[in-house]
Parts: sequence; C-alpha cells; structure tokens
Amino acid sequence: MDTGGAGRSQDDRGEGGGIRTALAGLTTRGRSFLAAGIAAAICAYVLGQSDLLRVGLLLGVLPLLCATVLYRTRYRVAGSRRLSPGRVPAGSEARVHLRIDNVSRLPTGLLMLQDRVPYVLGPRPRFVLDRVEPGGRREVSYRVRSDLRGRYPLGPLQLRLTDPFGLCELTRSFSTYDTLTVIPRVEALPPVRLSGEAKGYGEGLQRSLALAGDDDVIPRGYRYGDDLRRVHWRSTARYGELMVRREEQPQRARCTVLLDTRGGAFEGAGPDSAFEWAVSGAASVLVHMLERGFSVRLLTDTGNSVPGEGADGFAGASQGAADAAGLMMDTLAVIDHSEGTGLSRAYDVLRGGNEGLLVAFFGDLDEEQAAVAAKMRQRSGGAVAFVLDSAAWAREPADATGPSDRGAERLRMLRDAGWTAVNVPRGAPLEELWRLADHERAGLATAGGGEGTR
Repeated sequence: MDTGGAGRSQDDRGEGGGIRTALAGLTTRGRSFLAAGIAAAICAYVLGQSDLLRVGLLLGVLPLLCATVLYRTRYRVAGSRRLSPGRVPAGSEARVHLRIDNVSRLPTGLLMLQDRVPYVLGPRPRFVLDRVEPGGRREVSYRVRSDLRGRYPLGPLQLRLTDPFGLCELTRSFSTYDTLTVIPRVEALPPVRLSGEAKGYGEGLQRSLALAGDDDVIPRGYRYGDDLRRVHWRSTARYGELMVRREEQPQRARCTVLLDTRGGAFEGAGPDSAFEWAVSGAASVLVHMLERGFSVRLLTDTGNSVPGEGADGFAGASQGAADAAGLMMDTLAVIDHSEGTGLSRAYDVLRGGNEGLLVAFFGDLDEEQAAVAAKMRQRSGGAVAFVLDSAAWAREPADATGPSDRGAERLRMLRDAGWTAVNVPRGAPLEELWRLADHERAGLATAGGGEGTR
C-alpha cells in the first residue's frame, strides 16, 4: 500500500461535511443513547423534573461528544500488505500478511481492521487491534483459498476507529490494493522420452557451431574472464583489439503446447469441467517441458502465442524458465473460451516451419476441424493430442469409460495422420495419460521401423 496515501486519508478532512460524517458514525448504542437523552429531556420539561433533565442531557451529549472527539483525532496510520505467495495453484492456500504502523506521535485507540476480499476467496477477515503506541506496529495475517483460477483483487484495507464506550465508529480506507493470481493446478509428469522422432527433440540438445572454418570464423571482442586460448590472433591484428572465437551455440529443442479454447468444443463449467482439465493439462506440460530445457510457447486456437518475446514466439535461451513459466501461468489463470469456431488460425501459425514437438489439448472435433488438426502434424517433429469428448464427460463417471462413436472416429483420423492421439476419460490423471502416450508413441516408432526394413 501507499503509506503516504494511507496517512493522508486519515488526516485530510473537510469541515463542510464534518457534522454529518460524525453523526453517521454513531453506532446503534450511540443512537439509542441520543434518543433516550432527547426523550428524557422532553419528559423533564413536561413534568418539571430538573434531575431527569440532567440525566437526559448526559445521555444526549455523551454520544455527540464521543463522535466529535473521535472525528477530530489525528491518527496517522500506514498500512501494508504482503502476499505469500503472490501466485498460487487452484485449491491451494495463500497467506496475506497485514502490517499497521502508527507514524504519529499519539497513541491510537481501539482499531478494527478489515480487508476486502472477493467472496470466492473466503469470508472477509476482521481483526481487533489494541492501543498502538507512537512509532509502534501491529502485524496480523489471514489465509485465502480458491478452487477457481483467476486474478482476484485484495483490498482496499479499511480501519474502523471506535471510542471506549462503543457509541461511535468511523471507517477510514486506504487507497491501493494487491492482486492474487490463482493459476491452474500443475501435475508433475514423469520424464518420458516420447521417442521415435526423426527431426530432433528430446533429452539431447543439438548444438550448432558458430564457426565453419579458420578463415570464415565470426569473432567477438574480448571480455574479462574469457579463456586466452580462444584468442583469434588474425582478427586481433586486423581490428587492433583483442578478439576471441565465439563458443558453440546451443540450439534448444522446441515444444508448442496448443490449447483449444473454442466455446463450442466444451460443455459444462466449474473446477471439474472438461475445459478446466484441458487448461490444467496445458499448464502441466508447459512446466514439464521448460524443466527439461525446451524452448516452449503456448498457442491457442485463436493463433495467439505466449510468450511473444521473439519473432517465433518461443521462450528462448535469454529468458529464464521461471520467468517463462510465470508468464504463461498468468495467461492461463485468466484464459477463457474464445468466440472462434475453428482451428484454422492455429494451423496458419504452425505451418510456418518446423515447430519441434507439438502437444495439443482438443475439445470436441467435427469432421472439418479434425481434418485441420490432422494437417498440423505435417509441420511438427512429433505430435501428441489429448482429446476430450464432451459427450463422455457429460455422462456419469461410471459410464464414461470410453469415447463416443464420433469421438472414436476423430481419434482414428488423427492417428492416421501421424498423431499420437489419446482419449481423455472424465477426471483421468494426466500422469497416466502421459505415460500412455509415450507407450503408444514407442509402439508406432517400432512398427514404422519394422515396415522400413521389409
């Protein structure tokens, strides 16, 4: 929070609406005291009882006096909020730490602290803080949890000031808020090889030499720490400064994760829906491939890719795996159904060149879209598809043991085109399907090799 803004919010008060603000802060007890005082004063006047009039004046003046003193109290309080962590998977808890600092020279009275949170994160937290000495601080914390991914604002923080008698209560709000990002659930995947590719990807990273010979070497300027054995003396004599040979540059294997977000391809909503499973699956594969050293990008049916650092949209060697994963997780946290009805835009992006390994999460595919998906295989070194049949997901778990007839036909079309296509039963763990895809892919590679030797 902006501590300066928080302090000003306590001190800068206009006089025009001061009386109205103070009276609006009267609690039920304060209003009752005021009403009782007025009633007692009227009865004392009618009955001519001076003692009753003194009681009525006491009851009526006390809440007004408390409201005036509380309104004119010059508290200067600074507040801050810290999220731990700021990005949390769905279904996991995050802790919010609040700190209140008394930056004035006067002690505070009783403070009631309240933070605004969306209802999906849980009940609104409230805390009662005792007297805070000048220059002192108080720290409290609460937990939030959401089963739904998204970005949720926390704040603004509110302080309720009250008098010792509980007759008046005034609320002061801080100006800023923080955002909690709830990302999809990420499932740890086994390090299978997904072998059988001829275009190069997997555990071993290919390397390309930056020099083709001693005559056409591409040197660079000497940097502190470079090995002197790499000094290129011919270039040093030509340029008049110390030059060294470039090192071999690693060529990172690529992986594209395609997420089908078409609204008509998925049925149902909520944490257990087919679309949420696909989003979680895409997140799991992205993290897994980044951990294995792949250059990874996220592609949707709309043709948009994340991250877009380079011309090809891949998270290259200049971008850390943690930063790339965070960027894509933030995108998946808020991704929703698209208005598109086809996969042609994604195909236009993929047909630009060799994309390495392609891992796709498809919803329902009609014959036309299955044909478009089949053509995507031509531009990839390997292709694995997880197909979610909405008709099967709509049935009860006990009945959803296999794809529908139309779903089985679409799987056959993808497999004929060279995809390793796996049907996704309702609620199936991605880890098991990941292993199944590896086994099926190894079987296809063995069968292809056998046919080639005949």
